[in-house]
Amino acid sequence: MPEPMILYDIPCKIKGKAWSPNTWKTRYCLNIKGIPYRTVWVEFPDIAALCAKIGAPSSATTRDGKPVYTLPVIYDSNTATTVSDSAKIAEYLDGTYPDTVALVPRGPEAEGFQRACAKLLFGVDVLSIMVPAVHRSLNEASQPYFRTTREKRFGKLEELSPAGSDKRAKHWEGVKNVFHRIAEMLQGNAQKEKLLFGGGNEVCYADICIAGVLMWIRAIYGEESTEWQDVVSWDGGRWARFTDVFRKYETVDSGCSAEL
Repeated sequence: MPEPMILYDIPCKIKGKAWSPNTWKTRYCLNIKGIPYRTVWVEFPDIAALCAKIGAPSSATTRDGKPVYTLPVIYDSNTATTVSDSAKIAEYLDGTYPDTVALVPRGPEAEGFQRACAKLLFGVDVLSIMVPAVHRSLNEASQPYFRTTREKRFGKLEELSPAGSDKRAKHWEGVKNVFHRIAEMLQGNAQKEKLLFGGGNEVCYADICIAGVLMWIRAIYGEESTEWQDVVSWDGGRWARFTDVFRKYETVDSGCSAEL
């Protein structure tokens, strides 16, 4: 049995703490593969310092060439390897632990599907609904950093999708259309419901990318919220059934806070 990995994740006020769609992709991968790990929680302002300390590579660069550090990051003491970015982590886990379930599908169809899903799921409608709600849910240590960085990209958070506004209603309808388009892509020409990308009962990374965003909505708004109840009613209840496939992979350990 390998030594437990470390999964670096971002905490919030919500019970269970895990909320980020990108770190959930990695958490799902580890849980599905049955690879032992423990969580280290890192507040937003501390991510860059943490990555520098552990030697985690940047996940992107700004237009002026500055490195951008994000989570998830894993550290695997079994191979003394640090990996950033959920997609690269999935590839690493498949390659390093071949005796576990392979999750990354190969071929242009899978790659095209994942790109299309990412474009839809992180488009303006989903972000306008989610970003202000994430800010409200974060710990106080992360809120100022999150507001400053997100308002540079999106404008004032309170103006993105104000409660009860026509603007919010239009964005929410856009979110519904996003999931309907993904349902159509998954279904293709199949006569019987094709719930997962592979068409069978085994999940793959393409499914995990969708599951991460569904968990994002569910974690931030809550299982009993109007928003989540809407989501699980869409497309004939498809997303409720899809979510049920992943519930057994939702383990979150209590973890510990990062020491910088």
